[in-house]
Amino acid sequence: MARKENRDRDREERDSEFVDKLVHINRVAKVVKGGRRFGFAALVVVGDQKGRVGFGHGKAREVPEAIRKATEAAKRAMIRVPLREGRTLHHDVDGRHGAGRVVLRAAPPGTGIIAGGPMRAVFETLGVQDVVAKSLGSSNPYNMVRATFDALKNEQSPRMVAARRGKKVSEIVGRRSDAAAEAGLE
Repeated sequence: MARKENRDRDREERDSEFVDKLVHINRVAKVVKGGRRFGFAALVVVGDQKGRVGFGHGKAREVPEAIRKATEAAKRAMIRVPLREGRTLHHDVDGRHGAGRVVLRAAPPGTGIIAGGPMRAVFETLGVQDVVAKSLGSSNPYNMVRATFDALKNEQSPRMVAARRGKKVSEIVGRRSDAAAEAGLE
């Protein structure tokens, strides 16, 4: 019995480190012989506010059950996103899903999260504090969240770029300041 209590406590501790945000609830109807059967579909974003985030979709006859299913799905589908200084993105990225397209831009300190509904939930749970985002095309919350995740998957840190090129991080980051200096001289 004590083992089960420990397992439950460990699960609660793991769950408490995550922040979840309900993005969208959709009421759906199934037409049957006697009329309509109503159900609910929930879209939830879960993150640890330290660079890990995931989204999930859950469907059930009751709203709380749909949210619970979506939260579990989101925890299973988490991705890690490299953040610069733990507050913003390393570089500008674009993401697409269906007709939804998003543009994410790194921002200086103090900018805040400038993003529309579903994208804002993703950034808040991810732990991003400064970002500018624009959604183009579809305003469907599912497509916007998936497009945002597509963009975040394309995010690369200087360390990842350096490893791929077989160079040192200082060479990669140093080029950024060298290019700025050259642009200023010309």
